[in-house]
Amino acid sequence: MANKQDPLGAYRGKRDLTRTPKPSAGRKRRGRGRPRFVVHQHDATTLHYDFRLEAAGVLKSWAVPKGPSTNPRDKRLAMPTEDHPLDYFDFEGVIPEGQYGAGPVIVWDAGTYRNRTEQSGKPVPVERAVEAGHVAVWLEGRKLSGGYALTRIGKGKRERWLLVKMDDEEADARRKPVKSQPESVISGRTVEEVAAEAEAGEGRRDEGSAGGASGAGPRAGRGGRAAVVDRPDAGHPLRPAVLRPGLGL
Repeated sequence: MANKQDPLGAYRGKRDLTRTPKPSAGRKRRGRGRPRFVVHQHDATTLHYDFRLEAAGVLKSWAVPKGPSTNPRDKRLAMPTEDHPLDYFDFEGVIPEGQYGAGPVIVWDAGTYRNRTEQSGKPVPVERAVEAGHVAVWLEGRKLSGGYALTRIGKGKRERWLLVKMDDEEADARRKPVKSQPESVISGRTVEEVAAEAEAGEGRRDEGSAGGASGAGPRAGRGGRAAVVDRPDAGHPLRPAVLRPGLGL
């Protein structure tokens, strides 16, 4: 559970923010529009999807190995991760080798959401719903829409949740957006293209250095952050052992 006094303390503690292109934290959102959600596709120790809801000034986050489904019969395992800063909402790039969660990241889907969590007919704020272990939202994204529920099914050092599409008018058992729509909703690139472009930029920099020139350097991530292709970091919470829960999720 996040530290209420410093909800981003765990985020900062796991990262060397002088070396990673990831946002550092601290920016507050302007305006009072609907809260946002984002799904990052992240090829770290293994390919997975990070499902994030804006709440209480941070992005509440879960790592979903198989990604969100539009089929209400699918129960997707979701592993809670540390709160992320709002700056991370539109982050795309490649996290450097040796840093937490090293590997390419794209914004797979994004949009706004409506909180539909209730208790005894009264609305429950998302941050409180997360603590209680059940969150219900209505998504309005480019790829995902309609009701989704997050429910905690196991506590302890490695909490486990389920992400399930609600059976509503937006449900569609035939759609497979994870397979049919792999591209970023921001740049149109796939996670493989982000990695390849960063690797090509790194290669040009190496060639320039060998020839005594400064080189072009790696391709910048969104917002001018350097994107360098790297191997995944073994410390990421979705290392292979976690992805074999024996539940077929």
